[in-house]
Amino acid sequence: MTDKPTVSVLGTGIMGAAMARNLARAGHAVRAWNRTRAKAEPLTADGITVTDTPAEAVRDADVVLTMLYDGPAALAVMREAAPALRAGASWVQSTTAGIEAIGDLAAFAREHDLVFFDAPVLGTRQPAEAGQLTVLAAGPAAGRDAVTPVFEAVGARTVWTGEDGGAGSATRLKLVANSWVIAATAAAGEVLALSQSLDVDPNAFFALIEGGPLDMGYLRAKAGLVINDQLLPAQFAVATAAKDARLIVEAGQKHGVRLDVAAASADRLERAAAQGHADEDMAAAYFASFDKNA
Repeated sequence: MTDKPTVSVLGTGIMGAAMARNLARAGHAVRAWNRTRAKAEPLTADGITVTDTPAEAVRDADVVLTMLYDGPAALAVMREAAPALRAGASWVQSTTAGIEAIGDLAAFAREHDLVFFDAPVLGTRQPAEAGQLTVLAAGPAAGRDAVTPVFEAVGARTVWTGEDGGAGSATRLKLVANSWVIAATAAAGEVLALSQSLDVDPNAFFALIEGGPLDMGYLRAKAGLVINDQLLPAQFAVATAAKDARLIVEAGQKHGVRLDVAAASADRLERAAAQGHADEDMAAAYFASFDKNA
């Protein structure tokens, strides 16, 4: 017997699988579902029950956590789960869904008497596996006790951004953070591509900026993945980063801001995906510099 909430995890890709494992390690009863069941099956070794349908996964769950591709995918899966959702359950929506989609997801939660938390996470594969994500969360103060054990199991820190999950304050902060991540990764790739084209050893560049204000650990980490051919398994996949970049561009357009770097980064990521790098780490956008049709 345990007083820890039973958690359903819908979507067990790079992030969802790691979050499910950490929830199980923290003592939660976890049921997981993934569109391709074979990708979720390894979770059974961690004591997680893998189900055939979203409805099976959410039946009697205290907390439902969604970590799917985008907002429409999250809504579609929750509609499949709807017949088995328990009124009063908490829905932790961790998909990077974009501003437009959050309103639709919150409306679904109201229709089914779910307590909605807009809760995207900041971090990639490694911090997810270590339970060191940063959870960006918005939701009612009165319901936070139910989801705090979940956040503590998957993350090292929770940043509360508001009480109305449907307002999307956590998602808006996540888009701002991801705009920086995507821009920095694109810049790292272009530095390597330009170095190669000019016959400059990239290590000469790293030595030049070492210890100064231009130096950055993230630059070195992403460049290292390319230099050392360590793009698989992805920390943050090209295809997912491209989707997020488009959400960032759309958010800017809706609010009267032109985001040229984000738009160019989205183009680079989409070219890299078309070249066959969709499942590799987003650092593989480096290869888009060598697209003869660009």
